[in-house]
Amino acid sequence: MAKDDSAAPAPGQWGNVSAREQIRRRYFPDVALVTHEGKKVKLYQDLIENKCVMINFMYAHCEGICSPVTANLRRAQLLLKNRIGRDMFMYSFTLKPEEDSPAVLKEYVKDRKLGPGWTFLTGAPADLELVRRRLGFTDPDPTRDADKTNHTGMVRYGNEGLMLWAAFPGLQTPEAIAKSMLWVAWPQKGEHSLYTRKG
Repeated sequence: MAKDDSAAPAPGQWGNVSAREQIRRRYFPDVALVTHEGKKVKLYQDLIENKCVMINFMYAHCEGICSPVTANLRRAQLLLKNRIGRDMFMYSFTLKPEEDSPAVLKEYVKDRKLGPGWTFLTGAPADLELVRRRLGFTDPDPTRDADKTNHTGMVRYGNEGLMLWAAFPGLQTPEAIAKSMLWVAWPQKGEHSLYTRKG
């Protein structure tokens, strides 16, 4: 299990911590995870840092909202096919790592014909639970929160380098999802943007 590095700086030291670093400490514990292709990765260092991303939680044998959300995100992925895997990345974290091995998730990806640039992730249950809570994929009612069949269908998206973060319903129209992603993306050559890439 990764060390929780979210401890607040000593009194009077907040001025020495950048806003970006404060966001990293609060929301992105750098836990070790495993992709559906069996590759070991770190949450922040490999998946989030300097990237434009889309994040949701699911599990392979879900009979509720997972399948329609996955199908809808696939349609959004197709609309963004020239960007996903290049300068935009999609991540789906399992809610049931004890069931969803890399092999199970790989089969899930194959069955649904999901394209490159969309990574499904598993790992130690405690680490995935930490990520879920830090990213706000929780229910305020502890009883409902403990029931995986009641999990949220929301999707977190943003650009870590620009510190732009928001969320949308997983069943929002694919066109609206694509527009949201383009709004936070790094500007492409010839595009006008209010934001300038740093670092």
